[in-house]
Amino acid sequence: EHNADAGIAFDGDADRVLMCDESGKLMDGDLLLAICAIDAKEQGLLKGGAVVGTVMSNLGLEKALTSRGIELFRSQVGDRYVLAEMLKRGANFGGEQSGHVIALDHNTTGDGLLTALLTLAKAVRLNKPLSTFSSLVERFPQQLINIPVLEKKPFEDFSEIQKVVSSAEDKLKGNGRILLRYSGTENKARVMVESESEEICSLVAEEVAAVIRKSLA
Repeated sequence: EHNADAGIAFDGDADRVLMCDESGKLMDGDLLLAICAIDAKEQGLLKGGAVVGTVMSNLGLEKALTSRGIELFRSQVGDRYVLAEMLKRGANFGGEQSGHVIALDHNTTGDGLLTALLTLAKAVRLNKPLSTFSSLVERFPQQLINIPVLEKKPFEDFSEIQKVVSSAEDKLKGNGRILLRYSGTENKARVMVESESEEICSLVAEEVAAVIRKSLA
């Protein structure tokens, strides 16, 4: 409608941001983090040679960074865990897929306005549209299933869960990953699967979720 070069959306307190390029294509936190970190490295401003993501960060982000000589460290989900890992690694960029990006040279917490400005600054400096950067991260299909549970018992205590996870990892053949974790705020188990194949991703996630429902629900 407005022939705009970018769209910018914040959450309620504006510590998170999601953007879209001039064509309306979504730019999530993984992509925004990659843009900022790669830009910082190109300018000689990336500290520690590394970036901090979380266990939920897409494998595509990891591949995009490692291909450019940047190491990705993963923390638990949550900005305080990201910040703690950044301080441990001497990194000045970290963030979450949700758009919570920490640029430690400017602020010690996520700042959606700052993240948007850093992203736009790169586009302005190179005189290129935001869509130019969309190919930086080739996202792996990702499936997330939330399962209500009565108790948060260790997954390792259930042989059936370990068995289905082992079988699922065989199906992924090293080209994906499985993450099991509990919500920090709700009685829910979360099954996250990534794979190069969307079909395998969905199949594996459903197989693992079915066994967890049977064991824990």
